[in-house]
Amino acid sequence: MDYRFLKYNSPAQAVGVLTISHLPALNALSKEILEELDHFVANLPEGLKALVITGDGPKSFVAGADISQMAGFNEEQGLEFGRFGAKVFRAIEELPVPVIAAINGFALGGGCELACACDIRIASSNARFGQPEVNLGIIPGFSGTYRLAKLIGQGYAKELVYTGRMIKADEALRVGLVNHVYEPEALMDEALKLAADIASSAPIAVCYAKACINANYDLDKSDALELESQMFGRCFSTEDQKNGMQAFLEKKTPEFKNK
Repeated sequence: MDYRFLKYNSPAQAVGVLTISHLPALNALSKEILEELDHFVANLPEGLKALVITGDGPKSFVAGADISQMAGFNEEQGLEFGRFGAKVFRAIEELPVPVIAAINGFALGGGCELACACDIRIASSNARFGQPEVNLGIIPGFSGTYRLAKLIGQGYAKELVYTGRMIKADEALRVGLVNHVYEPEALMDEALKLAADIASSAPIAVCYAKACINANYDLDKSDALELESQMFGRCFSTEDQKNGMQAFLEKKTPEFKNK
């Protein structure tokens, strides 16, 4: 599929960068962009071990959903659009490879929700975050009320959602919405370094670890711990475990083959 609003490149082995590109709308999420994201996620490039998602240009990661499309929706159309966006973001969250959001500017509404669906968030110092939907007469519709509260706690999430206010990168760092803040010119270099570090790890083990951490959203303590035990056991059926432990004992660098 030829993408109109997505750009993909692989600047390093096993590392990919997906750029959302609709500069006139500050990369706002239209139905067409969501459809392209849905297709990309369902057809992930082979050999990928870490993915960076960012926005085109210095001003915006994703400035929200496309209000020009939503303005005329009726209830049924709003329900359909919300469900589709939530489906796409859940697919991103459940990808077998870690996803890093490199947030370069506005991450508002659907942009903040997209960032929350990624595994790790890093931001430029000029990044701005918020869920301003209540100022448009709606609520976050792409799972924002769910994931934001899981990430930063209900109290602070409620404050951001109820007021619709925007916060700066330093505050996002303080409350745990992002892991690191960098100067704008260093953001992508740092994202690629982190992605390369992840890609050098045993990919099956990383995949299993991601599955366990994500499952903590919904499982009770006993089930979560049992899942971890099951995944831990599965690791011992892989060549990567054998290679990794043997390399450790021999004081060598392991060579993981995703097997």
